[in-house]
Amino acid sequence: MPGKPRILWADDEIELLRPHILFLETKGYEVTSVTNGADAVEQVRRQHFDVVLLDEQMPGMGGLETLSEIKAIAPELPVVLVTKSEEEQLMEEALGRQISDYLTKPVNPSQILLTCKRLLEQPRIRSEKVSQEYLQAFARIAAALQGPLSPDEWVDLYRRLTRFDLELEGDEGARQILEDQFREANRVFGRYIEDVYPNWLASQPDEDRPVLSHEVLPRFVLPALDEGRPVLFFVIDCMRFDQWLEFERLLAPLFDLELHFHFSLLPTATPYARNAIFSGLLPRDLARRYPDAWSEAEEGESSRNRNEETFLHDFFERRRLRARIRYEKLIGAADGRAFARQVNDFLQHDLSAIVVNFVDILAHSRSDSDVLKEIAPDERAYRALTRTWFEHSWLYQAFQELARQRCTIILTTDHGAIRCLHPTKVLGDRETSTALRFKFGRNLRGDERHAILVRDPLPFGLPRSSVTTTYLLAKEDYYFVYPTNYHHYVNLYRDTFQHGGVSLQEMIVPIVTLRPRAV
Repeated sequence: MPGKPRILWADDEIELLRPHILFLETKGYEVTSVTNGADAVEQVRRQHFDVVLLDEQMPGMGGLETLSEIKAIAPELPVVLVTKSEEEQLMEEALGRQISDYLTKPVNPSQILLTCKRLLEQPRIRSEKVSQEYLQAFARIAAALQGPLSPDEWVDLYRRLTRFDLELEGDEGARQILEDQFREANRVFGRYIEDVYPNWLASQPDEDRPVLSHEVLPRFVLPALDEGRPVLFFVIDCMRFDQWLEFERLLAPLFDLELHFHFSLLPTATPYARNAIFSGLLPRDLARRYPDAWSEAEEGESSRNRNEETFLHDFFERRRLRARIRYEKLIGAADGRAFARQVNDFLQHDLSAIVVNFVDILAHSRSDSDVLKEIAPDERAYRALTRTWFEHSWLYQAFQELARQRCTIILTTDHGAIRCLHPTKVLGDRETSTALRFKFGRNLRGDERHAILVRDPLPFGLPRSSVTTTYLLAKEDYYFVYPTNYHHYVNLYRDTFQHGGVSLQEMIVPIVTLRPRAV
């Protein structure tokens, strides 16, 4: 059993506070009292405390000096400053020294108890509340999955599941239920996409049809250009919605944020979804307009995005729109640091399109690195790793500078990724593509419980190089493995983040408008 929470209370009039101390002890706290700052520092040096209540005005070593000494010994120890003063300057100085709370005398026992509970028990209380909320929501989500859902309702369901995924901590039982329900949602979503996707491509966006990749420029970027401010259009390759929420926590103080969603085209991969964003064309139409470029795109990873700038300029020319356009693709750290140094130069253009590849590189690197798998063994840790990168990145530095400028930022991604945990067998010839979540080639065969078999690519907006061209799109968290040396490749690719298939995490992606608050 865990011990009682331990409080250190330093006040030169501590005898007058005995009723408060007795009240805290009846509530299950262990209280050590001292009458001066020097003794408080010595107590912190000698033993562990969970929170310190510190009088601001004590003879000898004052409260702020004592605070500095305590923080030097135990930087993470919560300290509550208790004072008779209500001067704003004192409050700002105390806050600058990382106090956890600030109480003005006279204080009553209930104030002290509430403060201690908030500091010491809030994570547990919050965790229990979120677990209770999810268990109450479980039945409603399960019922929703039984009936037809519109695209907006799918987005809402995905947002709810993602929020619980971010907030459920400590209750492993509830987390297991959530993971099972997330997988069930993806199973139903796969059937839904198989049924409706060709109809989406044959109609215009409405309540029964979401915005798709090739409609991002006309629906979100062009209206922003009409506002008369420079527009910076960021495409962060392979960014999931939950990763965006980690970025949002850092960007929300700097920008007013307007969140929308679009659905990635299939396959959820660069030559299809991202090229569609920059060209404004479905893959089948892009292949017809640029047959040579499309052939290059299917040859290998390095060729897949070399024509995005051409596609972007062609998009504006087809619509007879005049704009000063700049395109940059940032792959390595050197590219990123150079971008951050010259970010204000991009404000000289009407539209700057910036592709950021790091998140995609992180996903692929985790697949290849045992060290990264150890650091990020699950999706929670993978999110935390992404946040850590962003918080210390050149990209966040660039956003901080842009927050001081008169501009509009549109931020999105081409697709997300899913953690692949289940293999499914695929059969194809030597010309079949190599990706793990989608395949194209001649006469492909696979388990249609685990994949969508596209026998006629054209209604799916996909090019058809011959009458026998077929596509396989993995559903849920499946990944394709050939029967040859099956078990080796099952173990090699299990628990890797992949994209190209049909899942909530890959297809439903955020598109955010950011406007600086400072201007």
